[in-house]
Amino acid sequence: MLIASAVAIGLVVVAFVVFRLFFSLEKNSRVIVRLEKRSPFALESMTDTDAVLYCSVPFENLGGQYGTLVDCVVRPQLPFEQYDGIDARGKAEVDGKPREDDYFEAALVDAHSSLSILVKVRLTARKGMDIRTALSRMVDLPLDVIYTELSRNPWQLKKFRVILTAEEIASLAGVTLVDE
Repeated sequence: MLIASAVAIGLVVVAFVVFRLFFSLEKNSRVIVRLEKRSPFALESMTDTDAVLYCSVPFENLGGQYGTLVDCVVRPQLPFEQYDGIDARGKAEVDGKPREDDYFEAALVDAHSSLSILVKVRLTARKGMDIRTALSRMVDLPLDVIYTELSRNPWQLKKFRVILTAEEIASLAGVTLVDE
């Protein structure tokens, strides 16, 4: 009985070592954000009341396995105490796969390849102003991009920040910033 127990424990230890060795040799994904390669912001659309701006941010997988971007949200950091003339709403979508809703469709990032995510923000004028007047008084707009990556490792929640400056916004909207 003692020999059988020792053999069973030995088999479990060997199986554990083989399992760990297999997964250490099997490469994992390593998805990184290439902020230095992001595109400049561009104007997607503009009406009398709102403007939609976007930039493209590449996500690159340096690892040996697929990585999955399960969720991605854009959170504008524009509290009313800083500027209450604009309502800012963010959205993320896979480049080339536009969606009408605000749902982020999970995307695979193949090993040694990249995928571009569009970081979008809709700026809507408040307080009875038209969009040009509201944007002429705009401040810098930090956009937090929060995403979940899933691979062989447990999911990881990550975040990076893109700053959309008041000068960029004014230039894209064709307005002059006013100093109040």
